[in-house]
Amino acid sequence: MNTQQRAVKVGEHTFDVRFGGPDGGTWVLLLHGFPVNSSCFDTVVPRLHESGLRTIVFDQRGYSPGARPTEVEAYHIDHLAGDALGVLDALEVQYAMLVGHDWGGLVGWHLAAKHLDRFTGYVAASTGHPSATRDALKSGDQRQKSAYILDFVADDAEEKLLARNGVLLRRAGVTAEELAPLQEPGALTGPLNWYRANFTGNIKETMSCPPVEIPTTMVWGDSDPALGREQAEGTGRYVYSDYRFCELPGVDHWIPQHAAAALASEIALRSAVF
Repeated sequence: MNTQQRAVKVGEHTFDVRFGGPDGGTWVLLLHGFPVNSSCFDTVVPRLHESGLRTIVFDQRGYSPGARPTEVEAYHIDHLAGDALGVLDALEVQYAMLVGHDWGGLVGWHLAAKHLDRFTGYVAASTGHPSATRDALKSGDQRQKSAYILDFVADDAEEKLLARNGVLLRRAGVTAEELAPLQEPGALTGPLNWYRANFTGNIKETMSCPPVEIPTTMVWGDSDPALGREQAEGTGRYVYSDYRFCELPGVDHWIPQHAAAALASEIALRSAVF
């Protein structure tokens, strides 16, 4: 089964895109998070192809070498969502299933809520609806779990995260192979700018997202140290369509890498339900 690689131009930026799968299958767009690029889905994609689905994965803004604007404001969530739509347009894909993990999940919620005409369903991994996360930040332990964001928006974040061969990221679960692209000169700044553009002055706008009105599945690992139970379980209040909550016992934040079979199964199930 062929998987093609293509440089896709969206506006002034060029994205590294991989797509493939069986002819006639439903398209699935998968959005990665921080700090791992689209390679996080490498063990998910073949399973989706076996289920008869076609996939699109791409290294998003800041991760593709041809899409690394220098201005922090260029990483506002509206631009990130626009990139995803632009890739679909460039590939002439009118409709797709949507999957997002971590930051890709946050972008996915905005896409699912604001562009429901383009997506047949949504599977969010780890990241709950922004309104559910907003609720969780007001009570419980989510504020403490999210305290690391202050370090990520700091001016010296790149230096600290890459110090001693990226020990802080490796301790968080990033493998040496996943870390390697971030060690190239300037490569970590774009990914960190996602935090700087959206979790400083624009945080209220980032966490302001309409309810989702397409079929949705929330997948959450109960050992996630960054995104807690309250934001995951509260997500259902903000989905006005068929909704499924899937809790993965013993699974941490890195669902695409550590629970690929379970995630692929939920994606295939959501596609079949549609």
